[in-house]
Amino acid sequence: MTLVLRDYQEMALAALWTYFIEKGGNPLVVLPTGAGKSLTMAEWIKLVFESDPSARIVIVTHVKELVAQNYAELIGVWPEAPAGVYSAGLGRRDLGARIIFASIQSIHSKAFALQQCDLVLIDEAHLIPRNSNTMYQRFLTDLKTINPHLKLIGFTATPFRLDSGLLHEGNDALFTDVAHETSARHLIEEGYLCRPITRPRQTASAQIDTTGVGMRGGEFIAAQLEHAALDPETVAVIADTIVEAGADRKGWLIFCCTVAHCEAMNAALVERGVVSAVVTGDTDQRVRDRTIAEYKAGQIRALCSMGVLTTGFNAKQVDLVALARPTKSTGLYVQMVGRGTRPVYAPGHDLTTTEGRLAALSEGKPNCLVLDFGGNLARHGPFDDPFIKKPTKGDGPAPFKECPECGFATGTSTRICADCGFEFPPPERLVKVEADVKPILTPDPEWIEVSDVAYGVHFKRSDAAAPPTLRVDYRCGLITHSEWVCLSHQGFARSKAEAWWMRRAPLPVPRDVQAAYERVAEIGVPTAIKIRMEGGYARIIAWNFDPIVREDAA
Repeated sequence: MTLVLRDYQEMALAALWTYFIEKGGNPLVVLPTGAGKSLTMAEWIKLVFESDPSARIVIVTHVKELVAQNYAELIGVWPEAPAGVYSAGLGRRDLGARIIFASIQSIHSKAFALQQCDLVLIDEAHLIPRNSNTMYQRFLTDLKTINPHLKLIGFTATPFRLDSGLLHEGNDALFTDVAHETSARHLIEEGYLCRPITRPRQTASAQIDTTGVGMRGGEFIAAQLEHAALDPETVAVIADTIVEAGADRKGWLIFCCTVAHCEAMNAALVERGVVSAVVTGDTDQRVRDRTIAEYKAGQIRALCSMGVLTTGFNAKQVDLVALARPTKSTGLYVQMVGRGTRPVYAPGHDLTTTEGRLAALSEGKPNCLVLDFGGNLARHGPFDDPFIKKPTKGDGPAPFKECPECGFATGTSTRICADCGFEFPPPERLVKVEADVKPILTPDPEWIEVSDVAYGVHFKRSDAAAPPTLRVDYRCGLITHSEWVCLSHQGFARSKAEAWWMRRAPLPVPRDVQAAYERVAEIGVPTAIKIRMEGGYARIIAWNFDPIVREDAA
């Protein structure tokens, strides 16, 4: 059976190919959780080797589960691939393979043993610290010493860091551009991802208030969060809310503040009759693997987690995500919610069409409920279009409090004054009883009525050799929205242009843009369009060719 890539995966591959023809940097490919990042990487590797069989590629990530997953995906589409694995956790050290899937912990000191390396693919690229003295940075520096022409491609669902903003901005940024980005909203609308929803305001639930909680390294101080989160009443109210809201849901995933908080939440859920377990970074690997396997098999209903399961964790039955921890990290917020967006399709539907996928989702897994107990929706914005804040330097004064007896300045978490011995009262319980019900997705774009359409042949000013495009201008009142149809291009761009033409005009499809311009009178005109703002630009995402129905005025 021939594998058929999804349209956005084809677009990602075409964008990468075009990028390396036109530019000389190190690009990022942004694909949401559940978009098939492993498959896209596998197809790119295969494409590179078909072009240059002498190339050597290393695919690096941070956990053995992703190493194994990415390797298996390549072997699935290309069984005879000259590929190997270099990971102590997986018990393999195939350093001589042409294609090496590696964990950074195992391979970071092996650059000079590798010798030849032409291309490095970095999965979960947002986890690379900007600090130059890291395993990633030292490994890449050594590879570039051997091969100054080394190319990097970063794959991620979240192209930003908590401490330094967007991955491709700044003089010391490892990556230079975003070659392709597919939005989560597009995949949700096309039925490739399950829709996350929030709960209407019905009953009160605990909301952990971060007032007075300090920060370290740009994130909330875990010990201070733990004090608020472990309050018995808070744990009880959160557990009650999850149990009530999740009554008809199959897989619950609860992200907690600390290991102790995980254990407290787990105990509260077990006390309420829920089959629940704890998985944290401290959990023995064999116990962790067994627990996750039982969860995926449906033997465990709830997992309480801290420090793991935010990347590389694939359990499609997750249909309730509880954010029982506040975070300053937009990337972590997106990754946590994304654990619940993988689809479950009911059988008997045509998954090659949007309508079929949406119908299969409505029967298999209509949505994923997100319960936010940490103010994350207000802090970071919608899941599909989060707020990306510029990092600020931590050069201001540290927070402090004064002793009421002697006036001595001390840290905010200090319990006893070092100068006079005054004992500060325990911090006020950082809980307010209200549910956070802010929307988790951006509003649906509305149809905009089209009053007129104009066509023209467009030439790219910055590249005289580039083929022309058919520019289409939709006049919508006083505003004009444009799109460019690539009928003179080759490959995927031409295929998309052919589909555009066949939706609107009779066959045959014109051989190029000039031929199309001579036939613009045959092109059907939409009555309305939908647009979405992406990166400051308006992109047309839908066209309506049905007559607009207006109600008669009373």
